[in-house]
Amino acid sequence: MKSVFDEVTGTPIVVFNLDGELYALEAQCTHEEFELSSGEFNTTEGSVECVLHGARFDVRDGRALCAPAYTPVPKFPVKREHDAIWTRDDRD
Repeated sequence: MKSVFDEVTGTPIVVFNLDGELYALEAQCTHEEFELSSGEFNTTEGSVECVLHGARFDVRDGRALCAPAYTPVPKFPVKREHDAIWTRDDRD
């Protein structure tokens, strides 16, 4: 798990390496807008848990897995290229 920022939009993004596959989510819980990057990454379940209230999200698609969060976290494209990892906020 690694935290980054989209340099153009300033969006906080967290990148997860789950069994060699990379996934990128907005690094804010949709319940209270708390940083997900300080949460626990569960590699067995493929989830990240917000430390503020315990909401969990699937790192593969951003969907909320339990209350108190019901709204998914935005997912962003991520790729490996030229020995680097690239991601960006692709929302319009």
